[in-house]
Amino acid sequence: MLAMPVILLLLAITEVGLVYFANYSLENGVTNAARLIRTGQAQEQGFNAAEFKTEVCKYISAPLECAKVNVDVRKFANFSGAQLTQANADGTVNTSFDPGVGGDVVVVRGFYEWSVMATLPSGVALSNMDNGSRMLTATAAFRNEPFTLP
Repeated sequence: MLAMPVILLLLAITEVGLVYFANYSLENGVTNAARLIRTGQAQEQGFNAAEFKTEVCKYISAPLECAKVNVDVRKFANFSGAQLTQANADGTVNTSFDPGVGGDVVVVRGFYEWSVMATLPSGVALSNMDNGSRMLTATAAFRNEPFTLP
């Protein structure tokens, strides 16, 4: 009689732990790769979206797969004017790549669709998408250092 609730509790604890670990891994990748934009290294090397995504993927770890990572990089005039993109309920994300120049405000976001393994009651379910998955999101917002490009 007690076995089923205990097993569900263990599944829930495991799933929550995996989700937090995966989200931390995505945050680590976005934060470390965003530093290349903030310091002007990405602009100096002429990174495009695919090359920047490769940099993000260098810093993520299992269980995340690089192929499922989406990266959005946008520049804004100021922090208060930053309009952040949202993932659609079906998991698609409208992304762009504009790292700006020295002094620009830039927001780097990483998205990853995590397949939730444990089906939990709706009150404690981890899914936030229509298909039962969870969209993990990591964000880095900063003002580029005052670099000049050659």
